[in-house]
This record gives sequence, structure tokens and C-alpha cells, in this order.
Amino acid sequence: MHPQRWVLVAALALATGYVWLSGGFVGFATIEAGQSTLLQPDLKPGLAVATFASGCFWCTEADFDKVAGVISTTSGYTGGKVPNPTYRQVTTGETGHTEAVQVVYDPAVVSYEKLLDSYWHNVDPFTANRQFCDSGNQYRPVIFFHTEQQHAAAEASKARIQKMFKQPIVVVITAAGPFYRAEEYHQDYYKKNSAQYRFYRFGCGRDGRLQQIWASATQ
Repeated sequence: MHPQRWVLVAALALATGYVWLSGGFVGFATIEAGQSTLLQPDLKPGLAVATFASGCFWCTEADFDKVAGVISTTSGYTGGKVPNPTYRQVTTGETGHTEAVQVVYDPAVVSYEKLLDSYWHNVDPFTANRQFCDSGNQYRPVIFFHTEQQHAAAEASKARIQKMFKQPIVVVITAAGPFYRAEEYHQDYYKKNSAQYRFYRFGCGRDGRLQQIWASATQ
């Protein structure tokens, strides 16, 4: 086949895939019906909470679930001005929220510093209002700290990572605020819809970009 036709076929396949992503995953009616709820984590003694935003929360949740010592992950919205926002509202970029994940973890098994290390290896730290194929301020990368100890650790971690790259790191570090649990169909999406999730992650070029970033590290 002529090279230009291959490009056309690939473009059509990708476009079809994104139509599938927008409606075929959960259905338009389902997307419109849900609403987020304010989440107040009920921590058992000895556990702690951390909050991270690194683009699509399906991927952020899947990445942190792989870390030993992580007890649970919850996809949600934070950093905005509208209470109990819906997914449709957040995707407009007008509520000020970013897609984020709240992580409950056991500090006896995994340190906050280790969670930060996992975060840096799963985010594009050089892009402010876009992560991989998703653009808009609702995908901005942010570390939300819950304590001054987390704040200090996050700043030190960012400074250490910056020394490894020539490009400026634009990830914001800010205090955690109200966190709204996203609609139920977003929770554990990568488990409930594994085929669609894999297609999305591959089509978005997430892992390829991450490999490119870390291949350029100077240390």
C-alpha cells in the first residue's frame, strides 16, 4: 500500500477509536447522569493520604495501584471552584478542577518519597496544561500536599528531578483542598474496561512519551 494510504488508514483508525472512547466506553447517557461527591477519607490508624494529578485519572490510578504499600486509589476532581462538579463540567475547563487521584497508603511499607518517585516517572513534567494527548487546564500536573512534611518532601523531590533535565519542570506543588470523588464509572476504569483502557493509553502515546522523557535524563 502507498505510504500516504497507510497514514490515512492510521488516522481513520485513531479517529474511530476516539469516537469509541467518547461514547462507546460508558455511553453518553451514563456520562451525563453522574455527579461527583465530596470525599473525606476515613483513614485507619497508621495510614496516610496523598493526592496527585498527572493527566487522565484512569492512568494515574492504574500507575499508583502498582506500587506496593498503596491501599486504595480514588479518581476525582480537585483544585477548582465549583462544588460537586460533573465530569462534563470539568471537561469544559471552566470549573478550575484538575483530574486527580487520592492515594491512601501505608507509610510503614511505602514512603511518601517513593510515591513522589513513582509520580515523576508517570507524568510529563514539562507541559503545564496538557498531558500526552489530553489538553486543557483540567489535565494540568499538580502535586497536592496534605501536610508540611509532604510539602517539604515534594519541593525537595522536584528540585532533585529538575537537576536531571534541562527543560524547566512546570509541575505545581500546592496545598490540597476539597477532593470530589468522580462518578463511579471512572473508578478502576482500567480494570472494568481493560481493552478500551489499553487502546486509550496506547493511542494517547503516554508510555512512549514517558520513555522519551527518561531517556533524556542527564543523571
